[in-house]
Amino acid sequence: MTTTQTEPVLTISDEALTRILELRAGEDDADALGLRIEVTGVRGVDYTYDLAFEVIDERETSDLLVEAGLPVIVPAGDVDKLQGATLDLPSTAGQPGLVLRNPNRPTLPDPEDLELTGELADDIRALLDQRINPAIAAHGGFAELVGVEGGEVYVRLGGGCQGCAMSRATVAAGIAQTLKEHLPGVTQVIDVTDHASGDNPYYS
Repeated sequence: MTTTQTEPVLTISDEALTRILELRAGEDDADALGLRIEVTGVRGVDYTYDLAFEVIDERETSDLLVEAGLPVIVPAGDVDKLQGATLDLPSTAGQPGLVLRNPNRPTLPDPEDLELTGELADDIRALLDQRINPAIAAHGGFAELVGVEGGEVYVRLGGGCQGCAMSRATVAAGIAQTLKEHLPGVTQVIDVTDHASGDNPYYS
């Protein structure tokens, strides 16, 4: 049986509601549609979402139906992840789309739970992908493995970390510490990013 509640799991700003209702008005059978908000995954330290109009009577029986200026459909498994969120317009005037401001964050995997028993390069990639990059993605950056020579690990930074004055400190204090702590074979982490041009002339 579908759960219905009037106390919203999330709220919609007046400005966002106006835009959503305008968009819905252009759909066939607009009054029969609700806004489905679903958590689709994780990117960095935030959830990713999918927003779409859905026929209210065709929703899953386990979905939560919330009245927030228009019917909002939330999958049962996403209720806790969206609790207290606000759907709003972007802060930058004229920027298209909608922004979901969510106080909830996904739980990052503990490196202790990773199976780091393969080749050193594979284990480094696992830590980069599952622990380090989700953390630095909050600043729009990422780190990738360039190569391994003995215990020396060569990494390249991209995104918001490239050219950032704090990027070398990020490598030294964050990436190197994590890799050395969990992979005894790592002796040194070397940043080979060309922070001026975005190219990498230092390692081949």
